Amino acid sequence: MNKVKKTADTGDTEFDIVVVGAGAGGMAAALTASIEGRSVLLLEKSDRIGGCAAISGGAVWAPLNSQSAAAGHPDTFDKVWTYMQNTVAAAAPVSMQRAYLNASGDMVAYFDKNTDVKLIARTYSPDYYPDREGAALGGRSLDPAMFDGRLLGKHFAELRDPLPEFMVLRGMMITMTDAKHLLSVTRSFKSWYEGMKLVLRFAGDRLRGYHRGTRLVLGNALAARLFKSILDRKIDYWLNSPLEQLQRTAGRVTGVTVLRDGRAVFVKARLGVVVATGGFPWSDSLRSELYPKPSGAWSMAPTDNRGEGIHIARQAGAVMGTGHASAAFWAPISIMKRADGSELSYPHLVWERAKPGLMAVNAAGLRFVNEASSYHAFVLGMYASHKTVPTMPAYLVCDHDFMERWGLGLALPGGRPREHLLRAGYLYKAATLADLAVSLGIDSKGLQASAARFDSFAASGRDEDFGKGSTAYNRYLGDADHAPNVCLGHLRQGPFYAVKVYAGDIGTACGIACNENAQALDVNGQPIAGLYMAGNDMQSVMGGEYPAPGITLGPALTFGWLAARHAAQSSD
Repeated sequence: MNKVKKTADTGDTEFDIVVVGAGAGGMAAALTASIEGRSVLLLEKSDRIGGCAAISGGAVWAPLNSQSAAAGHPDTFDKVWTYMQNTVAAAAPVSMQRAYLNASGDMVAYFDKNTDVKLIARTYSPDYYPDREGAALGGRSLDPAMFDGRLLGKHFAELRDPLPEFMVLRGMMITMTDAKHLLSVTRSFKSWYEGMKLVLRFAGDRLRGYHRGTRLVLGNALAARLFKSILDRKIDYWLNSPLEQLQRTAGRVTGVTVLRDGRAVFVKARLGVVVATGGFPWSDSLRSELYPKPSGAWSMAPTDNRGEGIHIARQAGAVMGTGHASAAFWAPISIMKRADGSELSYPHLVWERAKPGLMAVNAAGLRFVNEASSYHAFVLGMYASHKTVPTMPAYLVCDHDFMERWGLGLALPGGRPREHLLRAGYLYKAATLADLAVSLGIDSKGLQASAARFDSFAASGRDEDFGKGSTAYNRYLGDADHAPNVCLGHLRQGPFYAVKVYAGDIGTACGIACNENAQALDVNGQPIAGLYMAGNDMQSVMGGEYPAPGITLGPALTFGWLAARHAAQSSD
């Protein structure tokens, strides 16, 4: 392995490869560079490791992985390519789509062999458009195996905490399966047993002094597994070290200037720099330039992700990609304003929207979308509706029975306290739909008519307007015990509840244009020597479309891997 060197005259440091950003793409690049025998430095702007990955659902879409057949879904390149053409199509360059499909399965195998990153293919997890040719019902999306955070030792405190919405009891992480068990502890011995195991493990963690539970799942498990592998390989990493500038010599990126301990430090990168700082969801200027209107600072991504990586890459001659279908990966979010003026956001991803009895309406009180569609498609429906009827915000509406069974956003089910949410203006409650409409400021007759029609669909089992429950993906997220349609339920039992949802995002889709090796491209479409992009700093290989679960983390890991392999194999 190449040795880390100190520059003689300045005391600054020299590595083969410098990686900027400690999310999934950055850690994948750093690990790959190390495995390939190169010295590497990982830089992170914040005081925590994990980036967007640590607060995500953790799914990784990696078609043609070696586990697909064993998961019951044998796949072929032609099949998945057909699906890409029926979803992404011209929104991203064909060469990039092919590069991703050719590499994603190999990436999974590489990390499985060389690191502690263990991914498990889902036996049933439909692509988001299962009715389109080439779609699969499982095998393509993988989840990180559960991870014991205690294995990080003292470094556990350096791992970014998950979103509060992925935890209960103020610190215990849960999956959808865990949540179903916890809601059924009084109805099933198996659920009681599984629930008790979770609670006892969590109680033990807190008694041992951990600030949260150490049973890590979802994206936090992925980030932890990447971080554990970084530690195992003794890769140098600097926290609280934001990128200030890329250094270029004779047209080649040769290093970075980073702010560390209050001073600018130059770090030479003999073979290349990989920039993976998480995109620009909190950059006012880039959102204004690229997001549709109306939009706001409604992102679930870390607030550190302000687009510096993209901005600095552009200063070095890189250009933004074009032709994308969407500027971001969308998700409806509800927002509670706290007494101190701060805000708590809740992403309505996969828990309650597909369940029987939830209806979404616009300001006219009219439905405008299949509530069980993907979070990305739901927000696209908001934008489409807003062209004719105000739909920013939109409103999720349910009745008493639904609330007690499933909850609504931050309002928990099972009779749990909700008065604080009502006082904060987050949750709306009324004895009748007419009164609920008045409190929301939307059309009362429209809401009542929509609810009556929606209620009739629950009886027949067929949504004649938007097809809720008509696809395998819809049904995957519904209530398997509910008939005749797992996604359609009655909306008739007062009191009634609602929350407002906004066009939020879980990350950006626009980024620096790159080639198949993740090299940043200049205005002439030529690669900039020594400069690579990964994660949301790279123009999305999905072009802002959202074909399946895990289409952000899959490309982040894959192109981080490709970038570092290409840089490691180059000559200085």
